[in-house]
Amino acid sequence: MSAINLNDLTPRQLDELMAQAAEAKRRMQRERLGEVRRKLTQLAREEGYSIEELFGGDAKKTRGAGKSTGAAKFANPADASQTWTGRGKRPGWFKAALASGKSADSMLI
Repeated sequence: MSAINLNDLTPRQLDELMAQAAEAKRRMQRERLGEVRRKLTQLAREEGYSIEELFGGDAKKTRGAGKSTGAAKFANPADASQTWTGRGKRPGWFKAALASGKSADSMLI
């Protein structure tokens, strides 16, 4: 990777660079999170357990009368632990990201 001389960039170019870096960081974090989840699930399976048995919780019981919430489809750009399935009311972080110029596609997991 070549070094970038930040002093040669315009404020707009700096903004674009920061946005690209933030997106690359979010992508890396999502990939790493998925990798760790796969490893934990595999280890639990090898030991004869499910993740639910080890850490508690049942997706069908945690959100009301037997409803499944579905898999997360979007993640908060500022905090990847906050997710949304794309169903129901839009969370505040999703609306704020859209208002700041983010696209829904850029928040896809």
